[in-house]
Amino acid sequence: MPDKLPTLSKNDENFLQRLRPSRLILPVVIGLGVVAFLFYRSYKPGELAPLQNADWRWLLVALLVLVARDLGYIYRIRHIAEDELTYRQSLDVIMIWEFASCVLPSGQGGTAAAPFILEKEGIPLGKGLAYIMVTALLDNLYYVLMVPLVVLIAGAGLYPHEALQTGFVATLRVAFGVSYVFVTLYAGLMLYAIFVNPWAVRRLLVRLFSLPILRRWRRKAYRHGQEMVLASMQLRGNGPRYWWHAAVSTAFVWTARYAIIGCLIAAFVPMDAGTFLFIFARNITYKVILLLAITPGGAGIAEGAFPTFFGSFIGTATMTSFMVLLYRVVTYYLYLVLGMVFLPRWVARVFIKRPAKTITV
Repeated sequence: MPDKLPTLSKNDENFLQRLRPSRLILPVVIGLGVVAFLFYRSYKPGELAPLQNADWRWLLVALLVLVARDLGYIYRIRHIAEDELTYRQSLDVIMIWEFASCVLPSGQGGTAAAPFILEKEGIPLGKGLAYIMVTALLDNLYYVLMVPLVVLIAGAGLYPHEALQTGFVATLRVAFGVSYVFVTLYAGLMLYAIFVNPWAVRRLLVRLFSLPILRRWRRKAYRHGQEMVLASMQLRGNGPRYWWHAAVSTAFVWTARYAIIGCLIAAFVPMDAGTFLFIFARNITYKVILLLAITPGGAGIAEGAFPTFFGSFIGTATMTSFMVLLYRVVTYYLYLVLGMVFLPRWVARVFIKRPAKTITV
């Protein structure tokens, strides 16, 4: 971070405090601690032999998938923001967004910080909220449309029966079903709000959260309803081309995100197309577990749940522990490092080279 910053608003200070380097200590210690425990419990001499016969073509594919995913994110945010961001700004936005997702609890993630990031790039808060709402809507719709497909692909194998007792599988099945229903209802509500009647949705949220059990979140519900009204006013005039490009780029980045585990496993274990699709399908249930994690970036939970969902495709427990480490390196620790590189440059550009803005919500 730069040593000297101009006078900051309270929101600016809070944001920078939440992303300060000391915040990295806890998730890194938790995540690496779980990996170390997995190795301690599972290591057997000779079980890492497949590393000597790694298929470097699949490792190259995995690298290309990661790069393509990030390029897709850069294109998507620039397109959704109606080209108000340059490619350089879009790169910074995505890197800081990913970094925030690694540092903040999974339930919040980078999405909570994204409107602030866009505001610092010169996009007014109302428009920024509308753009982030588009990304949330499209992300949810991808999930809603993809789940029936992966259920068709994997069937009962969508859940790790081989690694969990029947009771845990039943609990996971219920959690997966509840999350799907919730996301579907929420996506439908957002569609109706943005394209049909946002004021009715705002009234519905206020009335729903006026119930005694939900009253403590009433103010947040009203604010969310107001955000939907602003998003509707901002986005309703956009034509089919806008939504088509936004939808295709969303499908691209999420497909790449779910495919990375299969690419990494295929580098060390022979795999046919059917198994690759099966791993892709199971990854969606794996992500449901991560959404429930309360630790920053899902640290500890992601590492601990990985063997349960994917260990049967890898073989030995020692190789599975190695795959846990490799997967988290390329999808988590890499973005911690990139965030530490991009964050000081971004802060210097948006906080020092121009006056800090006061954000009103």
